[in-house]
Amino acid sequence: MLLILDGAAVRKALTMADAIPAMADVLRRYSEGVVTQPLRAILRPQSGNEIFASMPSHVAGYGFGLKAIMLKPDNAARGLPVHVGVVVVFDQETGYPLATVDGAALTGIRTAAVSAAATRALARPDAGDLAIIGAGAQARGHLEAMHLVRELRRVRVFSRTRDRAELFAKHASQQFGIDVEVTRSSAEAVRGADLVCTTTSSGEPVLDAADLADGVHVNAIGASTKDARELPSGAVARAAVFVDSLESALAESADVGAPIAEGLLTADQVTEVGDVLLGRHGGRTSAEQITVFKSLGMAAQDVVAGFLVVRAATESGTGVRVAYQRETGEH
Repeated sequence: MLLILDGAAVRKALTMADAIPAMADVLRRYSEGVVTQPLRAILRPQSGNEIFASMPSHVAGYGFGLKAIMLKPDNAARGLPVHVGVVVVFDQETGYPLATVDGAALTGIRTAAVSAAATRALARPDAGDLAIIGAGAQARGHLEAMHLVRELRRVRVFSRTRDRAELFAKHASQQFGIDVEVTRSSAEAVRGADLVCTTTSSGEPVLDAADLADGVHVNAIGASTKDARELPSGAVARAAVFVDSLESALAESADVGAPIAEGLLTADQVTEVGDVLLGRHGGRTSAEQITVFKSLGMAAQDVVAGFLVVRAATESGTGVRVAYQRETGEH
């Protein structure tokens, strides 16, 4: 039986509160070496601006899964998610596809949940002055996730499109009872903040190094390809740098790769958050230290989230089920 789950079913089955500890567990498992996955396979046709990525993974204790996703920048003008695709998880006993899960909804939840796990591990315990750069789906997810791991006393947002920032502020008020200040620049948004989330589709840095206050924790999640970045090299060089996967960050992230190429950072100064969660690394060393979590996302995160969604949907009877017509093997 194949289970098909759309975005509404995914959001019903997997809450942010449940996703955060699950993603912390994935980060630990990856750094422990019980996750098997290659780097992403990315296709970029010469015509058009879309990107297709395929990401298989096996996570011990869960099983095999595959994420296939497209980046469609033009979808923003259509009112559709920019990232669209599916996550497929497989039955451990038979190998049959167990479920296909809406990739955009799943990515939205697990990305913010991973940032929350990193924030819980790295941000100052008293951090609560939050700045969000960007006002799309990931900004909304990150507001919810930060709200769950820190007591927010002030929230500011900046978007190049002010109308989107105003909609974000309205959503925050209605959904969480949080007042959000809409600012005129990213510099104004992050001034004095001790939590920053960059959730943009920008190819160039969205703030200056001097804008960041001492002691701030930054979750940089928007730039997911080698030709895109959100953070200037100077900001990364000022910080203790943490990633979800060291292999992926060194191979695929301009936010990490650019300062290394410029001699401002070395690869051995970059640490996996999983090592912090495992107690192998101390994480933040002082209240004044700047910490940066650069997230590229990992297939293992999607696969584990996919299995959790399937488990919850099966228990509740959510989703569409399609029966397989199995062959007997006789000819």
